[in-house]
This record gives sequence, C-alpha cells and structure tokens, in this order.
Amino acid sequence: MSDLDQLTQSLARNLKRWRGERGYTLDALAARAGVSRGMIIQIEQARTNPSVGTTVKLADALGVSITTLLDYEQGPQVRIVPEDQVVRMWSTDAGSHTKLLVGTEVRGPFELWDWLLMPGDESSSDPHPSGTVELIHVTAGELTLMVDGTTYPVPAGSSVSFEANVAHAYRNDGDAPVEMTMAVQIPPAN
Repeated sequence: MSDLDQLTQSLARNLKRWRGERGYTLDALAARAGVSRGMIIQIEQARTNPSVGTTVKLADALGVSITTLLDYEQGPQVRIVPEDQVVRMWSTDAGSHTKLLVGTEVRGPFELWDWLLMPGDESSSDPHPSGTVELIHVTAGELTLMVDGTTYPVPAGSSVSFEANVAHAYRNDGDAPVEMTMAVQIPPAN
C-alpha cells in the first residue's frame, strides 16, 4: 500500500470515527467545516484524497489536530514518530513540501511541522478558529509571510508568531529554498 493509500485510509477511518464521537451528522459537519456533504462522504469512503485546506477545515470543525485525523493510534504519553512515519501533507512539482512531524491533543491540538518551500512557491491557508497561534522559525532562505493582507519578510535565523484566525499564506519570493519549522496551537473545541 502506497503512502497516499495509507493516508487516504487513515483519514477515512478517523474522520468517520471523530464525526461519530462528536455526534455530528454529515450535514452538521459539512456546515461547521464549510465542506460539502458529498466531499465528506467521498473522504469517509476513501474515494478521494482531499486538499490540505479541506483537511484543516474538517479537523478544525471537529476540534482535533490533523495528526489525530491521520493517526488513530495515539499510544502512551511518550510518542516517538520515526522519520519514515512522518506524514507529507502538501507538495508541489518544484519540490516544495510540508511534513507533519508530530502532534498532540493536550489542551487542544498542538502540531509541529517541517516545511520546505522552493523559490516561487506559495501555500495559502484559510483562517483557523479564534485563538489559534502559529510559531515559525526560519532556518534557511527568507520566508514571505502574509497575514490578513500584510506581508512580512522573515529571514533565516528569525522567528515569528501570529494569531492564525485570519487568512494567511507562506511564500518564497527568493532564489533559494526556504526551510522552516512551524508549531500550531489550536484551542480545544467547545
């Protein structure tokens, strides 16, 4: 089974499980997430691999992290994620990609991401729930961070934090790859 097949199967199983745990009908989850009922059915039947944006919307609506949607087996309090089990969530033909390194559900979802953003590439994100915070540390290149229509240059060695409840994007306007680590803290669902 390919990585994509495993990802699709995990997401299908876990989306259905968490929707059931929350007591949401297909229509209720669709309304909360802003994702069509048909798309949710396709995901739960493992007939499609949704975009990162759709996956984030569903996770936010369920009050869980993407990690939880992709990995049901949480295990003991100490959780080591071997390199070969890191989940690649987004990639481009140019070689840009994101990897979800690890996450937890303690006091709301908390995720740690590894990013590689090739020159000219961009990844946009819809607003997350109110209270969501992102922390980024750039280790190579210069990130162009866009938050609510304002652009912020973040050079290598610099870090940035921001409230992610507005539209935001990560862009590489330079000639060299941008490497960065991102932590995302999402408040618990009410």
